[in-house]
Amino acid sequence: MKNVRRFISAGMAVMMAFGLAACGSSTSTGAASADASASAAASASAGSAVSTAATSAAASATSAASADAGDKKYTVGICQLVQHVALDAATQGFEDALKAEFGDNVTFDLQNAAGDSATCTTICNNFVSEGVDLILANATPALQAAASATNKIPILGTSITDYGTALSIDNFSGTVGGNISGTSDLAPLDQQAAMVSELFPNAKKVGILYCSAEANSVYQANEVKKALEAGGLTVTVYTFADSNDVASVTQTACSENEVLYIPTDNTAASCTEAINNVAQPAGIPIICGEEGICKGCGVATLSISYYELGKTTGAMAAKILKGEADVSTMPVEYYQNPVKEYNPTLAKALGITIPDSYTAIDMSK
Repeated sequence: MKNVRRFISAGMAVMMAFGLAACGSSTSTGAASADASASAAASASAGSAVSTAATSAAASATSAASADAGDKKYTVGICQLVQHVALDAATQGFEDALKAEFGDNVTFDLQNAAGDSATCTTICNNFVSEGVDLILANATPALQAAASATNKIPILGTSITDYGTALSIDNFSGTVGGNISGTSDLAPLDQQAAMVSELFPNAKKVGILYCSAEANSVYQANEVKKALEAGGLTVTVYTFADSNDVASVTQTACSENEVLYIPTDNTAASCTEAINNVAQPAGIPIICGEEGICKGCGVATLSISYYELGKTTGAMAAKILKGEADVSTMPVEYYQNPVKEYNPTLAKALGITIPDSYTAIDMSK
């Protein structure tokens, strides 16, 4: 706007120069020649000013348009169910991917629900009121809350085991549709179940331990139970409602089984110390659904990288924000290369020999 005003001012200078020259001509015929020369000089000078102003205005407009295209700012709301190693890693990977794409032009509003589904709802409703550009829902209750809060703002889930179960979609085909997509942390459950017999061939009784409030855990437990029973094992399911009864339920499970299995359960992930304080003294090994739980209380896992999963989700978000992809048509993405890992500290403490095909977890991180 300032450049446009300069352009108008320069034009007025030209008109004034010509007007003054004409007035001088009518009052003094003898000075006409000198006035004409002065008028010509003024005209040339003003014309140059107009040309410069016009060029500057055009350049400024082009620069402004370029700045608008390259410096658009985004606000991304992140609702994370609870703080623990796996979910923290997924959030970090997501943020790193978007920072690499947009630098300081992306701002994150990270909110932790402290394991409470109702708080997830409050957080997501606030994101909608604030008009964020995109919502990351980290864990199933967070995704459910975000889906209830808006059908317009793009939502990406991460650390979601099964989108069909989480969103009550029958015959889920791989694409949610609407304003939702994301990534899944589902590792091959049949291969996790097979680890029980691989590491403990003499075991006959297996307990599955998880939080009954987590739909993702229910899904995994049912699938692993089928696989274990197909292998001839006796399987008993043990559930805790929240962190308050983790220790007592674990005690019961340990007293009745030779091996335990814990899926990618967020409540269990935040209570690994309490679980280990019961299971290790009892001499009961645990196969886990992911690395974070295994580091805290497990012997072995077939795990994904939650950081890389988060980065994949961040790359999806970048495409959506730049208008390069439509969230409604983006299929859910999966981690492709799960790794067999073991906890060297607990394996040694329990006297368990781990095959060479397993990778030791770095316990220092």
